[in-house]
Amino acid sequence: MSAQTLTCGVRPAPPCNGRRQAPRASPRAFRCHAAAAPAVGTSLRDRQARAFAPWCAQGSRRTPIRRPPTYSRPSTLAQVSPAPSSSKATEQVRVAVLGASGYTGEEVVRLLSQHPHFTITAMTGNREAGKEFSEVFPHLRTAPAVPRLTKIEDVAWEGVDAAFCCLPHGTTQEVVAGLPRHVKVVDLSADFRLRDPALYAEWYGGEHRAVALQGEVAYGLTELHREAVRSARVVANPGCYPTSVQLPLVPLLAAGLILPRDIIIDAKSGVSGAGRSAKVNLLYTEATEGMNAYGVGKHRHMPEIEQGLTDAAGEQVTVSFTPHLIPMTRGMESDCYVRLADGVSVEDLRAALETKYANEPFVHVLPAGIVPQTHHVRGTNYNHIQVFKDRQSGRAIVISVIDNLVKGASGQAIQNLNIMCGMPETTGLLQQALFP
Repeated sequence: MSAQTLTCGVRPAPPCNGRRQAPRASPRAFRCHAAAAPAVGTSLRDRQARAFAPWCAQGSRRTPIRRPPTYSRPSTLAQVSPAPSSSKATEQVRVAVLGASGYTGEEVVRLLSQHPHFTITAMTGNREAGKEFSEVFPHLRTAPAVPRLTKIEDVAWEGVDAAFCCLPHGTTQEVVAGLPRHVKVVDLSADFRLRDPALYAEWYGGEHRAVALQGEVAYGLTELHREAVRSARVVANPGCYPTSVQLPLVPLLAAGLILPRDIIIDAKSGVSGAGRSAKVNLLYTEATEGMNAYGVGKHRHMPEIEQGLTDAAGEQVTVSFTPHLIPMTRGMESDCYVRLADGVSVEDLRAALETKYANEPFVHVLPAGIVPQTHHVRGTNYNHIQVFKDRQSGRAIVISVIDNLVKGASGQAIQNLNIMCGMPETTGLLQQALFP
């Protein structure tokens, strides 16, 4: 990718691309004896030679790796972001993951293991500093090689072009403000999501200590703020609940199809949304076989939701929002109860959403009558939306499901950095759902 197109200070990749290479077949185990074998033979050696002959190159002494066929992507993706030319594929963006020992940091690393243009050059986890990443997350033992976890103050920033900041709110603002100006940042905390510092102080219990940086920050709900993300140095990645609510409701409010009052949001999240720290209510025996509401009337995502919906409606929107913790690991569903504007039908809502997201790779409006399920987006960056008529006249029910760790956090963060670096936003993010 040319320097003019990639804007994250890319460097040519080393010959090994900084990743573990697929192990080669042992020449002992997979030598091709087919050429030397007689036409008919019954020995084990003869049978093995005939069995492996189709896989052996003519005259070769070892088996080449069989590669799966390549498939072209749907043409609609090109309308979102142009695909790179093959000459650009050898250039890399050097990435740091701050707070890699938490769930969102781990998910960034997992997803980046399949990204062709992002190479992790620094990872932090202060309590786990000095450890190999696979010691903290053994399920990623076979992922491409990554550096050991270190402390933030030990990161060599001259070797970093972009950073995913997966630190807790209240910590991130000063860290981001202190980073070198050449580093692009996607912040997964709440520190830069609210434009009003007073609102931040009210909901998060402390003064904002990087107000001067707020003007540089783009809100990274990608499908709705793509151009702002493209030119930003710092992007505030949205919260999981605000993502699942705003994607369906913002277009409807902007078009005047639903009323900006009496919006009720009944939302449910898997326990991974509460983070990785040890808490009694997250123990298996406490969380399983039950569900509970939490943050009732005061959840910190409420002002973020209202900020986005107010921008879309052009007038103040106040919502009734109640989240619930349910006994599953990942996944999120938001059921939004809205009032239709005069003369508007449920079919009008569905048509508006279908038009809005027709060429979007990650947001899918389901055919009429199909109920969205969290299983169908598990482990993916997709959002599934459906609209139903409420039996009460004049209301509709809008259902939205996402994976709270992917589209609700780490996947959307990668989608944003792809755009910031001039890449197709789908790069490294086209995984299919983990089912069942």
